[in-house]
Amino acid sequence: MVDAYLEYRNTAHRWAWTDGQYQDTADCDVDDPPGTFHVEYIDVFGCLGTSPLHPTVAISLRSLELYRQMHQVCPRLSIQAQACLLCYMHNIPYRSYLSQQFSEAFDIYLEILHRVDVRVSVALGHDAPNWRLRNTCPSCFYKLEDEPVLKFSFLCEMDGNNSLKRVDFSSRGQVERLDNKCFHMDYWLTPVDVDIFKHEVKASSSDASNDNSCFSCVERWRNAGPEQRKRMFAMFAESGIFIVACRHGNILLACDMIQSGELAKYPLAMVNKLMEVHGSNIACGYDIGCTFSKTLSSSSLGPRAAELGFRLVVGSFHGHAHNRACQLDWHPHHVTGMGRADFEGCERIFASSNALAPGTRHASSFHRHQAIEQHFAFWDEDKYAALSRFLSNHYREALKIVKDGTGQLKMIQNAHGISDDDFARFLSAEKSYLQGLKAEPPEETLQFQYIEALDTLHQHHANWLDAQAMTQKLYGSIATPETVKAMQKAVRKVNSLAGRIETMEQHVLFLEDQLGLQETKQKVAERNYRRALDELEWLVVQRLFELSKLNVSGTGYKLWTHIAKALQRRLEAIRKALSRYNEHAERLSPPRPTLTWKQIVEYSFLGEFDLLHHARNDVRQEDWAKPAVREATVQYLGLLRAREELARLEVEIPRLWTRMADEQLEYEDAIKRTDDVNAPLAAELRRRWTCRQMVNNLHEKRLRWIIELPEYGGLREMDGGDIFSDTVTTPDGVQDVHLDDEDSFEVDMEAMDSFVDSIDN
Repeated sequence: MVDAYLEYRNTAHRWAWTDGQYQDTADCDVDDPPGTFHVEYIDVFGCLGTSPLHPTVAISLRSLELYRQMHQVCPRLSIQAQACLLCYMHNIPYRSYLSQQFSEAFDIYLEILHRVDVRVSVALGHDAPNWRLRNTCPSCFYKLEDEPVLKFSFLCEMDGNNSLKRVDFSSRGQVERLDNKCFHMDYWLTPVDVDIFKHEVKASSSDASNDNSCFSCVERWRNAGPEQRKRMFAMFAESGIFIVACRHGNILLACDMIQSGELAKYPLAMVNKLMEVHGSNIACGYDIGCTFSKTLSSSSLGPRAAELGFRLVVGSFHGHAHNRACQLDWHPHHVTGMGRADFEGCERIFASSNALAPGTRHASSFHRHQAIEQHFAFWDEDKYAALSRFLSNHYREALKIVKDGTGQLKMIQNAHGISDDDFARFLSAEKSYLQGLKAEPPEETLQFQYIEALDTLHQHHANWLDAQAMTQKLYGSIATPETVKAMQKAVRKVNSLAGRIETMEQHVLFLEDQLGLQETKQKVAERNYRRALDELEWLVVQRLFELSKLNVSGTGYKLWTHIAKALQRRLEAIRKALSRYNEHAERLSPPRPTLTWKQIVEYSFLGEFDLLHHARNDVRQEDWAKPAVREATVQYLGLLRAREELARLEVEIPRLWTRMADEQLEYEDAIKRTDDVNAPLAAELRRRWTCRQMVNNLHEKRLRWIIELPEYGGLREMDGGDIFSDTVTTPDGVQDVHLDDEDSFEVDMEAMDSFVDSIDN
């Protein structure tokens, strides 16, 4: 069938619909026994039967290809809708079995296309293990000799999504139809690959409680919580997908989330595969990268990840919902080498793939994977076609930031006497301050523990007296089975408390003569007050810093809304912290002033937060907390990231161009080798190179624009010559497309129209 399809694609015959059937201008000598019908014979006429023997319905290859392309650009389009469309076009009533027949023919058609892809890959030498994963993005992976060394070899992002669920038929008492077909493309990690890491994380309900942070990321992100919380309804066989993509949007890996939420085993399996294939110095964005880094370091992959320099960050969008201390370590704006990557590409992929959900929710496992694979393959083709636009847009933006921001920052530095070295000191001081809010001074801890031990001793003694009184009461009551059990329980409690009291008294008596009881109790009250103050201060400082982000010029509406929702959740925590602060403030002698909710919510910056006078350190006097300094620090970091972005782009641009040139040589060689031995395959290679060449021509135009900029600092020459030529040469038999025309876009569109016409003919 594959040979017949390639022969059909290579034929010059024209077919016309005449008198209710396709008519060929050439003779077709086919001698079949009566009552038989060969799929190969239908292929010659450009149709495909819906069954291998005695088909009664045949569907044209053009209709199948039309649906494939339409489904790629509109994933919501179902096979049933396409079958209805064909019925309406031919003025026949729709019947449900036609959808099934179209589906079966479409499965065969996709299988044929897959086998053609395999032959093309072999001819081009693209059939090595993990070839797609190593080469899917030329700007990320096509490394050149003597190119500048980047801090991170490539940047990627990973995340899970639960839109592409699939219903488990057994949950409804139904039996799923047996389908032994499996997926073809190497996007997928198998459940076996993933389950290697299913016992890496010890689920514990105390995970969140062990975190001393006043505002823990674990509590704010469901996928950062304990494993036992990440459950999914039993009615779903697959509860979603987990993917990895490069920073340019090409999908690298995917796996099914099976009857669970976003368990740690999924990102662990992805990290393992990335390190296995791509080695060292990988940076990966994950919306809970801060928490997952601890999981990774404590897993079996931890030593290897540390050795290879695997670096996790949180995405720019999700990062603003993390607490400020977390952002200083994990937000890409604060991490050296990240450039202007936002690490939110997975969200863009999911925004597109979510449209597949209506058609895959009740599909078989095979058809679900088939739809996802087709969508991912089209997505990657689209991302390759837009790659030079990505590079040129990012280069333009980074260049503008460097040009405009350098002078502005210099003016602020001169006005406030700030040097470049001061910014690192400001960030370090802020980090130390935020970390200090989590722990009390160690010199006071021993005194506090002593007073707490005294309070515990008094509580045990009071409980012991209550237990004694209950025992005496039961002695005077009438003996019944219930009273006997109660008596035994009371006696056990008395004995247990007596043992605890004895142990605690030994500890207290040892320290009692060395500490002043009343003075230390006062310190305990002050300690509780300071704890409540630290918590309130932490939350309010976080709120003030993030409120400033809402007013930054250029903050998009969606990001603004996301931050606003995060602040709304933070306000609930502030309410509780304020209540605890007022309670402890009134217990001091003399009592400290209390605060109202209105005072808290009206604070616009640290200068208005008079409460901080009572903290251990008045943060308002710190240089890093001043508004002008903070604005300058943000601008300074933006300049650093923009310069890093330019440096990375000046490496990625020559990679793309070199890959384009090498790809041309690959196609030329493959066409020459197959022309004599397999003419239909050679014709298929020519067709594919024609399409690829049109995309590469657009790449060349955009790359020329960048390389001709005077600010461009990347490679301009390779092997002693200009990396750009006037035209892109083509293999024999493929029309050359020049790039010097003024109306280049129209020329490309005309060439594309001609190519489509050649396919139709």
